[in-house]
Amino acid sequence: MKLFEFAPQYIRAIHPYQPGKPISELVRDLGLEKNSVIKLASNENPLGTSPLALEAMSTALNEIARYPDGSGYELKNALAEHYAVSVDQIVLGNGSNDVLELAARIFLKPGTAAVYSQHAFAIYPLLAQALGAQGISVPARRYGHDLVAMLNAITPETRVVFIANPNNPTGTLCDPSDLQRFVERVPQNILVILDEAYDEYLPEANKANSIAWLKKFPNLLITRTFSKAYGLAGIRVGFALTHPELADLMNRIRQPFNVNSLGLIGALAALKDTEFVRRAYELNRAGMTEIINGLRQLGVEFIPSYGNFITLRIRGDEINTAKAYQNLLKQGVIVRPLGVYEMPHHLRVTIGLKPENQRFLIALEQVIADSA
Repeated sequence: MKLFEFAPQYIRAIHPYQPGKPISELVRDLGLEKNSVIKLASNENPLGTSPLALEAMSTALNEIARYPDGSGYELKNALAEHYAVSVDQIVLGNGSNDVLELAARIFLKPGTAAVYSQHAFAIYPLLAQALGAQGISVPARRYGHDLVAMLNAITPETRVVFIANPNNPTGTLCDPSDLQRFVERVPQNILVILDEAYDEYLPEANKANSIAWLKKFPNLLITRTFSKAYGLAGIRVGFALTHPELADLMNRIRQPFNVNSLGLIGALAALKDTEFVRRAYELNRAGMTEIINGLRQLGVEFIPSYGNFITLRIRGDEINTAKAYQNLLKQGVIVRPLGVYEMPHHLRVTIGLKPENQRFLIALEQVIADSA
């Protein structure tokens, strides 16, 4: 018997997560000039990185020969003050994916189950499969979470429920009151993971007061990230807010130094850069309006979004969608196909700078004309 055959079948059956195509890959594949390519595939901040974070990380470069602070003391204290929680409620991670995995590893194993929505973030089913748990995908309601159906899908084996709010890749949002009622009704021996990676892009009127719920629900875990609005996707810093007992368990299995020195320093500075986050929010709102108006003029169907991206539907069959994606690539515009999300007729596009948004709309118009 070969060595790899000793690995569990559920591990060998995993299809690895496919990130958005990097610019360098498109340049290699099609021979395009790097400066002629725009990437609107991975929901990155088109403004770049917080200037305060850049300055702080540049100053810290001379210290990278030393290990980072494994406890993340300064960043955790700043987060505690920022969100009005205690330090022992915080877990730092190498991006929010890291803290999602830490929580899943504690509760999921063969014989248990995780509940999540159809069209939700692809990491949720991947985590369940990697841990040998059953993944229960609940049919979406208008591309978003059907909270009533998700509640009814809970079984005695369920240990974790995942909710992305706003959801990636559809951009849908749960009503705050409905979401609170859902958390209230989930049995307290089941962990509710509320993934709020795009919370900074929400208008205040649409935000759930989820962090305040932590005082009432010891089975609630909220994940946030510095990858989106703060512009630190390449540094990889995320965090969880939860009950101290759960945070303690997560920290027991967390890898030493799972957040690097520059990440700790950059995130600490970015957290203070409220002006940069405000600019990112306003740019996204303006860009979203611009893209939506353009899609309407082109007669393209789309899903209303609360994130920094929007998902659109290509007319025709799956082959037409694949052709549209490839034709956009040939024009140097990278977007995200969504076949892995059971949305083979859809493409997701990140809101960019005004010239990038215009470039995308012009390229899409050409794609539509070529397929007519």
